[in-house]
Amino acid sequence: MLRSGLKRVAIAVAPGMMKRRDELKYWRGRYAAENGQLRNGHYEALYTTVFGLTKEDFRGKRMLDIGCGPRGSLEWADVALQRVGLDVLAADYRRELGAAKHSMEYRACGSEKIPFGDAYFDIVTCLNALDHVDDIAASIREIKRVTKPGGLFLLSVETDHPPTPTEPVTVDDAMLATLAPEFTMLSEFRVGTPDDHDLHSAVRQRSPSHVTGEPGIYVAKFARR
Repeated sequence: MLRSGLKRVAIAVAPGMMKRRDELKYWRGRYAAENGQLRNGHYEALYTTVFGLTKEDFRGKRMLDIGCGPRGSLEWADVALQRVGLDVLAADYRRELGAAKHSMEYRACGSEKIPFGDAYFDIVTCLNALDHVDDIAASIREIKRVTKPGGLFLLSVETDHPPTPTEPVTVDDAMLATLAPEFTMLSEFRVGTPDDHDLHSAVRQRSPSHVTGEPGIYVAKFARR
């Protein structure tokens, strides 16, 4: 019986461990390909222009970026009061991939249990990461919890794609609808998934066009009620 129980635990744990292993392997590869200096100059437009915002909209705000990666996604936002990147691999990023040099904070944990109080953040962001989480329902509950009333949630996520080891969640319209009623959608658009899978470039360029019923990228700005 004990052996059977341990086997069930291993089966449950292994997918998450393998996902983290594969994600870290990807970033190690990018770090080597970019000669030990992960570029982050493209991020400001992704958080501002794409959502109809400017850098000044972030002045004096507390920011949380979910699934931030190791590039320094919030390094551009030096006008913010606080800028936190949340990622289960954050300790590895700091130890191996140069994130220790960044000015933003990193917290090594998942989005299913965010280590901050209720209504703590003025702006919560999640770009190309919501389909990577272990429990999307719990993550959405936590995003609602930590966003201040009147605050913003900026979302960019692949939709309607088959699950993969590193992107185990298939986000669809029904799942996006669970952001209501706490979040009100202020603006949204969709683009298709590009052949080279450069999602950030596709979002910035709003190209290729999205085909209804096909996988794509959903981009939206929400306000917390």
